[in-house]
Amino acid sequence: MRPPAAAGRDGSGPGEWIAAMRAGDFAHAWEIGDRDLAAERRGVLAKHEGPRHLQRIWRGEPLHGRRVLVRCYHGLGDTIQFARFLSPLRAVAAEVILWCQPELLCLMAGVDGVDRVLPLHDGTPEVDFDVDVEIMEIPHAIRAWRRQVEMRGPYLKAARNDALEKAASGGFSIGVVWDVGDWDRRRVIPPQLLEQLSHPGVQLYSLQRGGGRDAAAKIGAIDISTPHLDLLANRLQMLDLCVCPDTMVAHLSAALGRETWIMLHSDCDWRWPASGDRTFWYPTVRLFRQRVPGGWHDVVADVSTAIAERT
Repeated sequence: MRPPAAAGRDGSGPGEWIAAMRAGDFAHAWEIGDRDLAAERRGVLAKHEGPRHLQRIWRGEPLHGRRVLVRCYHGLGDTIQFARFLSPLRAVAAEVILWCQPELLCLMAGVDGVDRVLPLHDGTPEVDFDVDVEIMEIPHAIRAWRRQVEMRGPYLKAARNDALEKAASGGFSIGVVWDVGDWDRRRVIPPQLLEQLSHPGVQLYSLQRGGGRDAAAKIGAIDISTPHLDLLANRLQMLDLCVCPDTMVAHLSAALGRETWIMLHSDCDWRWPASGDRTFWYPTVRLFRQRVPGGWHDVVADVSTAIAERT
């Protein structure tokens, strides 16, 4: 996952924007974004060049009363995290059309503030609109303030799955993930370490997509993984806890309001605070951090201790 385009292009470097976001100083973050947009308007910086972007791209103008196309060009986790801003956007826009990854269509259709959902593709969107804005630019576009950023309650919904509910009823159920996409492989956790998370009365469930069955069996986890995100959301609803690295599953679980423990490497992404075990993005999230780069043994040991205390 990457920060919005404004980061690092205002002449002060990315550190200023990242520090503002981590500290919850959103007014300052939007000021940095304004500098970026001003540079684009002067022609100092080019934004979204190429035929795919020859559309009515937002360049800082107000969105009141306009038909807004929201593009989701970043990762699935980014779309899930920033979907919270669709409702406040709809409070000022005449219409909100979400152009998102096909995997997320079912979940995003139920988000407050969305009038229509369309599958994202490489062509021109087949819909009328006045302005188009990337989903991670929405908080800047609406000048979001702290209360709009902080999650007050679940904003994704998923139906319950009775079959898994029966399977998970025998004890404290924990969904686990250990592998991630190629964007930052420092987030990958050796799966054998997760065997430490198994305690009396605890059942591990693997949510790892693709090729995780053997590793799941070795750590005593029941494989309930699925490529279908609406079904994955259903299964997360049935679990008592999700333990995972910084990946899409973390955002999905947290946006559903589920208790979620995220294991972070020592140089974690900008959306997590520089220290501490809580984040204003998600009230049900607890953060566990590496003490030294690559030191997953201590992180998993900390999680194991916390599970023993939790159960």
